This record gives sequence, C-alpha cells and structure tokens, in this order.
Amino acid sequence: MLSFIRKRAIASLISLVGLLVLVFFLSRLTGDPASLFLPVEASEEMKAQFRELHGLNDPIMVQFTRYVGDVLTGDLGQSLRKARPALDVVTEAFTWTLWLASITMSLVAGAAIVVGSLAAFRAGGFFDRLSSILSLIGASVPDFWLAIVAIVIFSVQLAWLPTSGTGTLLHWILPICVLFIRPFGIIVQVVRGSMITALSSAYVKTARAKGIRSGPIIFIHALRNAMLPIITVIGDQAASLLNGAVVIETIFGFPGVGKLMIDSILQRDFNVVLAAILVTALAIFLMNLLIDIAYALLDPRIRH
Repeated sequence: MLSFIRKRAIASLISLVGLLVLVFFLSRLTGDPASLFLPVEASEEMKAQFRELHGLNDPIMVQFTRYVGDVLTGDLGQSLRKARPALDVVTEAFTWTLWLASITMSLVAGAAIVVGSLAAFRAGGFFDRLSSILSLIGASVPDFWLAIVAIVIFSVQLAWLPTSGTGTLLHWILPICVLFIRPFGIIVQVVRGSMITALSSAYVKTARAKGIRSGPIIFIHALRNAMLPIITVIGDQAASLLNGAVVIETIFGFPGVGKLMIDSILQRDFNVVLAAILVTALAIFLMNLLIDIAYALLDPRIRH
C-alpha cells in the first residue's frame, strides 16, 4: 500500500511542477505587468520603479528561479491591491469554497447513491423512469442559467431567499441547491448503471436465495462492488466544484476562490491569480490521491 501511495504522490507532484512552470510563463505572456497594473497616465519613471520594486528587470530565468524558491518556502508574493501576502488572501477565500463544495458534495453523494441504487433495484419501474428523466434533465441544465432563474424566482419574485452574501444559513441555500443539481444528475446515472451490473451478479442472486432482505443486498453486498466507477465520478464532480464554482460564486457574490480569481484578473492582481491557481491545483491533486487510495482499499488488485 505504501508503495502504491508513493507512486501516486510522485505522479501528482510531477503534474504540479508542470503546472507551476506553465502558470509562471503564461503569466509573462500577458504583457508588461507595469503597463497592465499602473494607470494609463503613469509615467515611464513610475513604470521603471514598479519593475525594479518587483524584480521585473531581471532575466526571465532569474525571475523563475526566484519564484520557484519562494513557492517552496510558501511565499507566493504580495497582493498588489490588498497589500497582504497573496497566499493569505487565497487561503481565506478558499476556505469558503471548500465549505461550499464539501457541503454540496456530501449532500450530492448521499442522495445520488440512494436514488441510483433504488432505481437500479427496480430497473424499468416507475421510480427508475422518473429518476432517470429528472437526473438527465439535471445533468443537462447549465449552472449559470439555473442560478439566474433561481434568483429571479426565489429572491426577486417570492423574496424568500437573499441574492448574495454569506451572512446567514439562508444565504447558502441557493448556491448549494444550484451546485447540487448537475453533479446529482450525473452521479445518479453512474450509480444506476453500476448497480444494475452488480445486482445481476451471482453473489447477489445467492444472497436473495438465502432470504436476505433487500436493504442489505443493495447497500452492503452490491454497493461495495459497484463503488469503483461511483468513486471515480464523485471525485471528478468534486474537482469540478472546486475548479468550476467560479461562475456560481460570481453570480451569488459568494466570497470564494472563484470570485476572488475573477476579481483579481479584472484588478490585474497577478500574484493572487497565480496563488489561487496553485492552491486550487494542489487541492485537486490531493483529492485525486485520496481517490486512488480509496480504489486500493476497495479493490486490492489495484495496489499491484
């Protein structure tokens, strides 16, 4: 097991290093940072002072070496707009995103596994057809459109829920519900397909012949053997929530890392943008590593 985890960790580390190199050099293709950050009317002297202050006059490889060294020590530079360490700004915002994604995915995973398993147990029945239709609709609806419609109906017309912010539990309902729909629809379809295969296997038929009740057959005997593809899609959807909640956070004014990234791009605060990308990527790599470990625990063959 330790050898398996070490191999996966090394593969993730290589990917993270590649992303670090890519992000740094792509950020230098946006043009002169002094011209991008300073006002249009800034003099050449002011631009020269800005470049000197931030080490932009050094050769590109010298800048890259310094940047890598800073990253290894946890120093991702200063936020040019907030005059604070960029890592602190991103960590503060990422905490909100992590809470939002964790709550949403916990609800999604639990509900989707139950609905998909029950649909598979009575495949072809009314509940199966109804859940399939609703899950397909949910998987197809664009998040941004659903968010706008939800605000119009529940915030503007009915005045039940606030449109933005995080002040109370009511502020969390719309973002969670909007983010819930799409991954729920996708995971239900995967759970249903995987469970249909598991429920048709010989060991399930044997369990039924022994008179074991439906509940243990579905959620103990069949579900464990159907979990590999389910874990895969849950991990993918969780990563999508971390990486793709940008639009939803912006629409609902949620102070997460997605909204921070958009604001930082508009404000040309590139240190915060780079820090946000690296922190998000690190979180996704750690999540993938946990998924790989879960694979190995569920199926010992994967360890070898």
